[in-house]
Amino acid sequence: MTGGADGRFIAFEGGEGCGKSTQARLLAERLGARLTREPGGTAIGAEIRGIVLAADDNGLVDRAEALLMAADRAQHVATVVRPALADGRHVVTDRYIPSSVAYQGDGRGLGADVVRRLSLWATEDLQPDLVVLLTVTDAEARARIGGTGRDRLEKAGAALHEAVARSYAAQAAADPERWAVVDGGGTVAEVQARVDAVVATRLAL
Repeated sequence: MTGGADGRFIAFEGGEGCGKSTQARLLAERLGARLTREPGGTAIGAEIRGIVLAADDNGLVDRAEALLMAADRAQHVATVVRPALADGRHVVTDRYIPSSVAYQGDGRGLGADVVRRLSLWATEDLQPDLVVLLTVTDAEARARIGGTGRDRLEKAGAALHEAVARSYAAQAAADPERWAVVDGGGTVAEVQARVDAVVATRLAL
């Protein structure tokens, strides 16, 4: 199931420092869309975000992390995404199901299919109309986020982030009609132009 009535559902994905938060905001402004994010797009989600993305290791185990992300997503879709789509409004989200598949499924080694099924159950199978995957070089990502990162996931180490990058590439390759891979390098304006071109081509927006 994808976005409803006249509202289109667009998700931005990518590794740390790819620029997706900036580009999601810019696209939402251009479309007059509801801008949201995961985790943290609801009041309950903000509490979950504080646990999952703590500044330092808080002892959260991998399976609990995956379940918290699914809980955030269930609340987010039920109270933010579906109502906006039902009203005919476009929704742009900074992260969605592919993030859990990449970070918890492949990055944490919990299994991509297991985590995907969990998220699909949590959202009652709601899929984006378009997933925009922003890619940047490792050097550019490190320059953008700084040396050690700001939260648990940014600080998780090279092995996790390499697994995340491979997962995103595999997800995009497996569903090319839904996914668009966009070069996230260069200036904000340059990336915005690439994103706008993809959205116009894929969704006529």
